[in-house]
Amino acid sequence: MASGLLALLDDVASLAKVAAASIDDVVAHAGKASIKAAGVVIDDAAVTPRYVVGFAAKRELPILAKIAVGSLKNKLLVLLPVALLLSFFAPWTITPLLMIGGLYLCYEGTEKIWEVLVHSPHAGDGAAPQIIDAKTFENEKVAGAIATDFILSAEIMALTLASLTGTTLVMKAAVLAVVGLLLTVMVYGTVALIVKADDLGIALMRDGTNGLTRAIGRGLVQGMPVFLSVLSVVGTAAMIWVGGGIILHGFEEYGLKTVPHAIHAMESSAVSLVGPAGGLTAWAVSAFFSGIIGLIVGALLIPVVSLFHKPAVHA
Repeated sequence: MASGLLALLDDVASLAKVAAASIDDVVAHAGKASIKAAGVVIDDAAVTPRYVVGFAAKRELPILAKIAVGSLKNKLLVLLPVALLLSFFAPWTITPLLMIGGLYLCYEGTEKIWEVLVHSPHAGDGAAPQIIDAKTFENEKVAGAIATDFILSAEIMALTLASLTGTTLVMKAAVLAVVGLLLTVMVYGTVALIVKADDLGIALMRDGTNGLTRAIGRGLVQGMPVFLSVLSVVGTAAMIWVGGGIILHGFEEYGLKTVPHAIHAMESSAVSLVGPAGGLTAWAVSAFFSGIIGLIVGALLIPVVSLFHKPAVHA
Protein backbone atom coordinates (compact mmCIF):
# COMPACT_ATOMS: atom_id res chain seq x y z
CA MET A 1 0.00 0.00 0.00
CA ALA A 2 2.80 2.35 0.97
CA SER A 3 4.78 1.51 -2.14
CA GLY A 4 1.67 2.08 -4.28
CA LEU A 5 1.11 5.47 -2.67
CA LEU A 6 4.76 6.41 -3.22
CA ALA A 7 4.51 5.35 -6.86
CA LEU A 8 1.38 7.45 -7.25
CA LEU A 9 3.07 10.46 -5.65
CA ASP A 10 6.08 9.91 -7.93
CA ASP A 11 3.77 9.89 -10.96
CA VAL A 12 2.06 13.06 -9.74
CA ALA A 13 5.45 14.72 -9.26
CA SER A 14 6.52 13.68 -12.78
CA LEU A 15 3.30 15.06 -14.25
CA ALA A 16 3.80 18.29 -12.32
CA LYS A 17 7.32 18.60 -13.74
CA VAL A 18 6.00 18.04 -17.27
CA ALA A 19 3.24 20.61 -16.70
CA ALA A 20 5.74 23.12 -15.32
CA ALA A 21 8.04 22.55 -18.31
CA SER A 22 5.09 23.03 -20.66
CA ILE A 23 4.15 26.28 -18.93
CA ASP A 24 7.74 27.45 -19.22
CA ASP A 25 7.70 26.61 -22.94
CA VAL A 26 4.43 28.50 -23.44
CA VAL A 27 5.77 31.54 -21.59
CA ALA A 28 9.06 31.44 -23.52
CA HIS A 29 7.31 31.15 -26.90
CA ALA A 30 4.83 33.86 -25.92
CA GLY A 31 7.65 36.20 -24.93
CA LYS A 32 9.48 35.71 -28.23
CA ALA A 33 6.29 36.14 -30.24
CA SER A 34 5.37 39.29 -28.32
CA ILE A 35 8.75 40.83 -29.19
CA LYS A 36 8.20 40.05 -32.89
CA ALA A 37 4.80 41.75 -32.72
CA ALA A 38 6.11 44.77 -30.81
CA GLY A 39 5.79 47.14 -33.76
CA VAL A 40 2.13 46.28 -34.28
CA VAL A 41 1.51 46.60 -30.53
CA ILE A 42 3.05 50.10 -30.53
CA ASP A 43 0.77 51.10 -33.36
CA ASP A 44 -2.26 49.64 -31.58
CA ALA A 45 -1.41 51.65 -28.46
CA ALA A 46 -0.87 54.78 -30.57
CA VAL A 47 -4.13 54.47 -32.49
CA THR A 48 -6.53 53.61 -29.66
CA PRO A 49 -6.48 56.86 -27.58
CA ARG A 50 -8.14 58.81 -30.40
CA TYR A 51 -11.31 56.76 -29.94
CA VAL A 52 -11.99 58.27 -26.51
CA VAL A 53 -11.27 61.87 -27.50
CA GLY A 54 -14.34 64.08 -27.12
CA PHE A 55 -16.03 62.02 -24.40
CA ALA A 56 -16.62 63.01 -20.80
CA ALA A 57 -13.88 61.86 -18.45
CA LYS A 58 -16.24 59.43 -16.69
CA ARG A 59 -16.91 57.61 -19.99
CA GLU A 60 -13.25 57.13 -21.03
CA LEU A 61 -12.50 54.00 -19.01
CA PRO A 62 -15.87 52.31 -19.74
CA ILE A 63 -15.32 52.91 -23.46
CA LEU A 64 -11.80 51.48 -23.26
CA ALA A 65 -13.17 48.48 -21.38
CA LYS A 66 -15.67 47.84 -24.21
CA ILE A 67 -12.89 48.06 -26.80
CA ALA A 68 -10.63 45.75 -24.76
CA VAL A 69 -13.39 43.14 -24.45
CA GLY A 70 -13.98 43.39 -28.19
CA SER A 71 -10.24 42.98 -28.77
CA LEU A 72 -10.14 39.82 -26.65
CA LYS A 73 -13.11 38.41 -28.56
CA ASN A 74 -11.32 39.21 -31.82
CA LYS A 75 -8.21 37.34 -30.71
CA LEU A 76 -9.58 34.41 -28.74
CA LEU A 77 -12.96 33.63 -30.33
CA VAL A 78 -12.24 34.41 -33.99
CA LEU A 79 -8.58 34.72 -34.86
CA LEU A 80 -7.21 31.95 -32.63
CA PRO A 81 -9.48 29.19 -34.05
CA VAL A 82 -8.91 30.45 -37.59
CA ALA A 83 -5.14 30.50 -37.05
CA LEU A 84 -5.14 26.94 -35.70
CA LEU A 85 -7.28 25.68 -38.57
CA LEU A 86 -4.98 27.29 -41.10
CA SER A 87 -1.83 25.95 -39.42
CA PHE A 88 -3.32 22.42 -39.44
CA PHE A 89 -5.04 22.27 -42.84
CA ALA A 90 -3.29 24.96 -44.90
CA PRO A 91 0.04 26.03 -43.33
CA TRP A 92 1.17 27.36 -46.70
CA THR A 93 -1.32 30.23 -46.32
CA ILE A 94 0.47 31.77 -43.31
CA THR A 95 3.19 33.56 -45.29
CA PRO A 96 0.79 35.04 -47.91
CA LEU A 97 -1.55 36.22 -45.15
CA LEU A 98 1.37 37.77 -43.30
CA MET A 99 2.45 39.56 -46.46
CA ILE A 100 -1.08 40.87 -47.05
CA GLY A 101 -1.00 42.25 -43.51
CA GLY A 102 2.43 43.69 -44.21
CA LEU A 103 1.10 45.43 -47.31
CA TYR A 104 -1.72 46.89 -45.22
CA LEU A 105 0.71 48.21 -42.61
CA CYS A 106 2.99 49.73 -45.28
CA TYR A 107 0.03 51.39 -46.97
CA GLU A 108 -1.55 52.74 -43.79
CA GLY A 109 1.69 54.15 -42.44
CA THR A 110 2.78 55.72 -45.73
CA GLU A 111 -0.71 57.09 -46.38
CA LYS A 112 -0.62 58.88 -43.03
CA ILE A 113 2.66 60.55 -43.98
CA TRP A 114 1.33 61.41 -47.44
CA GLU A 115 -1.77 62.97 -45.92
CA VAL A 116 0.32 65.16 -43.61
CA LEU A 117 2.65 66.27 -46.42
CA VAL A 118 0.10 66.87 -49.17
CA HIS A 119 -3.35 67.49 -47.79
CA SER A 120 -4.32 70.61 -45.89
CA PRO A 121 -6.82 70.39 -43.04
CA HIS A 122 -10.40 70.29 -44.28
CA ALA A 123 -12.49 73.29 -43.36
CA GLY A 124 -15.64 71.40 -44.20
CA ASP A 125 -17.51 70.45 -47.34
CA GLY A 126 -20.61 72.56 -46.74
CA ALA A 127 -22.76 69.63 -45.69
CA ALA A 128 -24.80 69.98 -42.55
CA PRO A 129 -23.40 67.89 -39.72
CA GLN A 130 -25.42 64.82 -38.83
CA ILE A 131 -26.74 65.04 -35.29
CA ILE A 132 -26.75 61.76 -33.37
CA ASP A 133 -27.32 61.01 -29.72
CA ALA A 134 -24.42 60.36 -27.34
CA LYS A 135 -25.15 56.63 -27.03
CA THR A 136 -25.11 56.09 -30.78
CA PHE A 137 -21.94 58.16 -31.12
CA GLU A 138 -20.23 56.10 -28.43
CA ASN A 139 -21.33 52.81 -30.01
CA GLU A 140 -20.03 53.93 -33.41
CA LYS A 141 -16.68 54.88 -31.91
CA VAL A 142 -16.38 51.54 -30.11
CA ALA A 143 -17.34 49.61 -33.25
CA GLY A 144 -14.74 51.52 -35.28
CA ALA A 145 -12.04 50.86 -32.69
CA ILE A 146 -12.85 47.14 -32.56
CA ALA A 147 -12.76 46.91 -36.37
CA THR A 148 -9.33 48.56 -36.45
CA ASP A 149 -8.19 46.32 -33.61
CA PHE A 150 -9.28 43.25 -35.59
CA ILE A 151 -6.84 44.06 -38.39
CA LEU A 152 -3.96 44.74 -36.01
CA SER A 153 -4.83 41.68 -33.89
CA ALA A 154 -4.87 39.50 -37.01
CA GLU A 155 -1.34 40.64 -37.78
CA ILE A 156 -0.22 39.97 -34.20
CA MET A 157 -1.69 36.46 -34.25
CA ALA A 158 -0.22 35.72 -37.69
CA LEU A 159 3.22 36.89 -36.55
CA THR A 160 2.88 34.72 -33.45
CA LEU A 161 1.83 31.68 -35.46
CA ALA A 162 4.69 32.16 -37.93
CA SER A 163 7.17 32.03 -35.04
CA LEU A 164 5.81 28.71 -33.73
CA THR A 165 7.60 26.27 -36.00
CA GLY A 166 7.94 22.66 -34.88
CA THR A 167 5.40 22.93 -32.04
CA THR A 168 2.26 20.92 -31.37
CA LEU A 169 -1.25 22.20 -32.05
CA VAL A 170 -1.94 22.36 -28.30
CA MET A 171 1.21 24.41 -27.75
CA LYS A 172 0.24 26.77 -30.57
CA ALA A 173 -3.23 27.23 -29.06
CA ALA A 174 -1.76 27.94 -25.62
CA VAL A 175 0.82 30.42 -26.91
CA LEU A 176 -1.72 32.23 -29.10
CA ALA A 177 -4.08 32.52 -26.13
CA VAL A 178 -1.33 33.81 -23.81
CA VAL A 179 -0.08 36.31 -26.40
CA GLY A 180 -3.63 37.50 -27.11
CA LEU A 181 -4.41 38.01 -23.43
CA LEU A 182 -1.01 39.49 -22.53
CA LEU A 183 -0.87 42.02 -25.35
CA THR A 184 -4.48 43.08 -24.87
CA VAL A 185 -3.83 43.81 -21.19
CA MET A 186 -0.59 45.62 -22.04
CA VAL A 187 -2.09 47.74 -24.82
CA TYR A 188 -5.31 48.76 -23.12
CA GLY A 189 -3.72 49.10 -19.69
CA THR A 190 -1.18 51.49 -21.22
CA VAL A 191 -3.89 53.38 -23.11
CA ALA A 192 -5.94 53.73 -19.91
CA LEU A 193 -2.93 55.30 -18.17
CA ILE A 194 -2.39 57.64 -21.11
CA VAL A 195 -5.97 58.91 -21.38
CA LYS A 196 -6.32 59.43 -17.62
CA ALA A 197 -2.93 61.13 -17.17
CA ASP A 198 -4.37 64.60 -17.83
CA ASP A 199 -7.10 64.01 -15.25
CA LEU A 200 -4.43 63.04 -12.74
CA GLY A 201 -2.52 66.20 -13.68
CA ILE A 202 -5.56 68.38 -13.07
CA ALA A 203 -6.12 66.73 -9.67
CA LEU A 204 -2.49 67.34 -8.71
CA MET A 205 -2.69 70.98 -9.84
CA ARG A 206 -5.62 71.50 -7.47
CA ASP A 207 -3.49 70.40 -4.54
CA GLY A 208 -2.71 73.79 -2.98
CA THR A 209 -0.42 72.42 -0.28
CA ASN A 210 2.54 71.24 -2.30
CA GLY A 211 4.32 73.21 -5.02
CA LEU A 212 6.11 70.14 -6.38
CA THR A 213 2.83 68.27 -6.72
CA ARG A 214 1.26 71.17 -8.62
CA ALA A 215 4.33 71.38 -10.89
CA ILE A 216 4.04 67.66 -11.67
CA GLY A 217 0.36 68.16 -12.43
CA ARG A 218 1.10 71.03 -14.82
CA GLY A 219 3.76 68.91 -16.47
CA LEU A 220 1.27 66.10 -17.08
CA VAL A 221 -1.42 68.41 -18.45
CA GLN A 222 0.98 70.28 -20.73
CA GLY A 223 3.04 67.26 -21.69
CA MET A 224 0.32 64.76 -22.66
CA PRO A 225 -0.58 66.43 -26.00
CA VAL A 226 3.11 66.36 -26.94
CA PHE A 227 3.41 62.77 -25.78
CA LEU A 228 0.37 61.70 -27.80
CA SER A 229 1.82 63.42 -30.89
CA VAL A 230 5.13 61.61 -30.40
CA LEU A 231 3.28 58.33 -29.84
CA SER A 232 1.37 58.84 -33.07
CA VAL A 233 4.64 59.39 -34.98
CA VAL A 234 6.21 56.30 -33.38
CA GLY A 235 3.10 54.28 -34.20
CA THR A 236 3.23 55.35 -37.84
CA ALA A 237 6.95 54.53 -38.06
CA ALA A 238 6.28 51.15 -36.43
CA MET A 239 3.63 50.32 -39.01
CA ILE A 240 6.05 51.05 -41.83
CA TRP A 241 9.11 49.24 -40.51
CA VAL A 242 7.12 46.20 -39.32
CA GLY A 243 5.27 46.02 -42.64
CA GLY A 244 8.53 46.33 -44.57
CA GLY A 245 10.13 43.65 -42.39
CA ILE A 246 7.24 41.28 -43.06
CA ILE A 247 7.56 41.87 -46.81
CA LEU A 248 11.31 41.15 -46.65
CA HIS A 249 10.67 37.96 -44.67
CA GLY A 250 8.13 36.91 -47.30
CA PHE A 251 10.69 37.51 -50.03
CA GLU A 252 13.09 35.16 -48.25
CA GLU A 253 10.40 32.51 -47.86
CA TYR A 254 9.76 32.57 -51.60
CA GLY A 255 13.43 32.51 -52.57
CA LEU A 256 13.81 36.22 -53.42
CA LYS A 257 16.80 36.68 -51.15
CA THR A 258 18.91 39.36 -52.84
CA VAL A 259 17.54 42.37 -50.93
CA PRO A 260 17.14 40.59 -47.55
CA HIS A 261 20.68 39.19 -47.78
CA ALA A 262 22.07 42.63 -48.65
CA ILE A 263 20.38 44.08 -45.56
CA HIS A 264 21.70 41.23 -43.39
CA ALA A 265 25.21 41.93 -44.73
CA MET A 266 24.88 45.61 -43.78
CA GLU A 267 23.69 44.57 -40.31
CA SER A 268 26.77 42.38 -39.89
CA SER A 269 29.09 45.16 -41.07
CA ALA A 270 27.50 47.67 -38.68
CA VAL A 271 27.71 45.23 -35.76
CA SER A 272 31.41 44.58 -36.42
CA LEU A 273 32.07 48.32 -36.22
CA VAL A 274 30.34 49.06 -32.91
CA GLY A 275 31.14 45.94 -30.88
CA PRO A 276 29.30 45.99 -27.51
CA ALA A 277 26.19 47.72 -28.87
CA GLY A 278 25.87 45.14 -31.65
CA GLY A 279 22.35 43.98 -30.85
CA LEU A 280 20.89 47.48 -30.80
CA THR A 281 22.82 48.39 -33.94
CA ALA A 282 21.58 45.32 -35.80
CA TRP A 283 18.01 46.19 -34.86
CA ALA A 284 18.45 49.83 -35.92
CA VAL A 285 19.91 48.88 -39.31
CA SER A 286 17.19 46.28 -39.88
CA ALA A 287 14.43 48.71 -38.85
CA PHE A 288 15.86 51.48 -41.05
CA PHE A 289 16.02 49.41 -44.21
CA SER A 290 12.72 47.68 -43.44
CA GLY A 291 11.26 51.17 -43.15
CA ILE A 292 12.71 52.14 -46.53
CA ILE A 293 11.14 49.05 -48.10
CA GLY A 294 7.89 49.80 -46.29
CA LEU A 295 7.82 53.36 -47.61
CA ILE A 296 8.49 52.20 -51.17
CA VAL A 297 5.78 49.54 -51.00
CA GLY A 298 3.33 51.95 -49.35
CA ALA A 299 4.02 54.67 -51.94
CA LEU A 300 3.34 52.18 -54.74
CA LEU A 301 0.08 51.10 -53.10
CA ILE A 302 -1.36 54.59 -52.56
CA PRO A 303 -2.30 55.22 -56.23
CA VAL A 304 -3.49 51.62 -56.59
CA VAL A 305 -5.78 51.84 -53.56
CA SER A 306 -7.04 55.28 -54.65
CA LEU A 307 -8.44 53.69 -57.82
CA PHE A 308 -10.80 51.56 -55.75
CA HIS A 309 -11.35 53.60 -52.60
CA LYS A 310 -12.05 57.27 -52.20
CA PRO A 311 -10.51 58.46 -48.91
CA ALA A 312 -12.93 59.63 -46.32
CA VAL A 313 -12.74 63.21 -45.05
CA HIS A 314 -11.12 63.18 -41.65
CA ALA A 315 -12.81 65.09 -38.90
